[in-house]
Amino acid sequence: MTENRRERVRFGVAEVTGPSMVPTLLQGDRLVVRHGALVRPGDVVVFRHPFQQDLLVVKRAVERRPGGWWMLGDNPFNETGDSTVYGAVPEDLVLATAVLRLRPRDPAQRSLRARLSWLLSAARPLRADSSASRRLRAR
Repeated sequence: MTENRRERVRFGVAEVTGPSMVPTLLQGDRLVVRHGALVRPGDVVVFRHPFQQDLLVVKRAVERRPGGWWMLGDNPFNETGDSTVYGAVPEDLVLATAVLRLRPRDPAQRSLRARLSWLLSAARPLRADSSASRRLRAR
């Protein structure tokens, strides 16, 4: 008798630091990420930096190239480093895809109205954005 087993889906949380993904992601945003998910062009992904593998990086997967994924930040004015600096990121360094962005609540938001406003806008799904992938590929 064969047992039908589903591979367990593992989720985690990552915090965004730095401006490389503005306007999509802001400093302090939290991401719900899915480990081991299939990467598609336009996905926001978490990966190990090719030269500093203890450093986790959040960028957009633009396209698959020989050697791995071409990764770019959404902010064209930021120079924190991406595939234009370190080349294609090998598949085995890609850890997860982001599925949801959670905006932190400002502690100054104390009124009921402010808290409700935050609640309605705090979570936003992150889907593969093929238009961003095409736009970034042109850079």
